[in-house]
Amino acid sequence: MKILCVIPSRIRSTRLARKPLLPIQGKPMIQWVYENASRCNILTKVVVATDSEEISDVITAIGGHVEMTDPHLPTGTDRVALVAEKFPEMQVVINLQGDEPFIKPLMIEQLIAPYLAGELPEMTTLAHPLDMNKHADPGVVKVIVNTQGNAIYFSRTPIPYFRTQETAPVYHHMGLYAFRRDFLLRYPTLRQTPLEKTESLEQLRALEHGYTIRVCLTEQGSLEINTQEEYEAAQEFLY
Repeated sequence: MKILCVIPSRIRSTRLARKPLLPIQGKPMIQWVYENASRCNILTKVVVATDSEEISDVITAIGGHVEMTDPHLPTGTDRVALVAEKFPEMQVVINLQGDEPFIKPLMIEQLIAPYLAGELPEMTTLAHPLDMNKHADPGVVKVIVNTQGNAIYFSRTPIPYFRTQETAPVYHHMGLYAFRRDFLLRYPTLRQTPLEKTESLEQLRALEHGYTIRVCLTEQGSLEINTQEEYEAAQEFLY
C-alpha cells in the first residue's frame, strides 16, 4: 500500500508567533515533526506543505521534500488535499499537524492500521484515554465513539454528561488524520457546517455530511505545542 504523509505548516500562528521555526532542544519544531514521521518505515513519502520559504529552507537543508502552497488556503486539510492531487499513485494520505514534534512512528502505524488490515474507511483519526481532570478543559478536544469504533461526536465541552454513576469511555482526540485519497480530494468541496463553525473543529464537517471517522486508539498522547507553557515544557520533554 502506498501511503503519503503530508505535514501542513504555516508560518503564521495565532497563539505562538512563527511556531514551526521555534527551536526545541536545538532543532526547529518542523524539523522534529518531519524527522519523526520519516522514521515510520511504512510510509511511502513524507512531504511538508507550506507557504513559507523559511520553513522550506529548513526541510530542504536536511534533504526533505517540500511542496509550496497558497497562503490563502482556508485549512490545513485543503493544503494536504492540494498536495495529494500531485501524487495519484498514493492510496492513503495522512495529515500530520506541524505542531506534533514528538509524534512516534508507532502512533502513525496505529492511525493507518485499518487500511493495512484491508479496510477502506473514508478517514481515521487517533485518540487516547482522557485524563478526567481535563474533561472540562475547552483546549482538550474530546471524542466519543460507537460500538464499531467510529466517532459519534467531537467537542470542546465535557462529553458525555455523567448523570448517573455509570461510566462510559471518552477519549482525548489528537489532531492526526488519515484519509482514503479519493475521499480527501472530495473533502474540500463539502460546504462548511454549523457544528464545525460553532466548535471550530474541522472534522465535524465529515460527520455532519454523513461520513464516518474511525477512531484508532493509542495508549497515551504526545506533547502538542499550542501554548507558551507547552513550548517551555517541550524543552525538557523526554522523547
